[in-house]
Amino acid sequence: MEKELLLAIKVMLKEELEPIRSDISSIKSTLDEHTRILDKHTKILNEHTKILNEHTSKLDEHSRILDEHTKKLDEHTQILRALEHSAQVNKAEHDIIMNDIAHIKGEIEGLRKDMTNVELITASNWADIAKLKSIK
Repeated sequence: MEKELLLAIKVMLKEELEPIRSDISSIKSTLDEHTRILDKHTKILNEHTKILNEHTSKLDEHSRILDEHTKKLDEHTQILRALEHSAQVNKAEHDIIMNDIAHIKGEIEGLRKDMTNVELITASNWADIAKLKSIK
């Protein structure tokens, strides 16, 4: 009877364990599928990481180049400001010279008028001298 009882327990355990085995098999199958998907995603993630690292390297290089250009631009800006200042100084000096030229021009015109008057007076004096000589 013990054997029959043990056999009955064995059969009963087999029947009870069958759904559990089926569930475990299903879970294992699902886990295997998820592991495969995770492996694919890991591979894709590694590829993206590699691409991202390459882009980061390029971005670092571009940042370095941009920094160099920024320094050059700052230098050019300083040079331009110095040239603008020099141009303003030259413009002020030019304006002073133009003002002086205008004054000199005015004085020359005055001298010309005075010379013309001197010539007229001299001519009149020569005429008077000629008259005086002819009267003698």
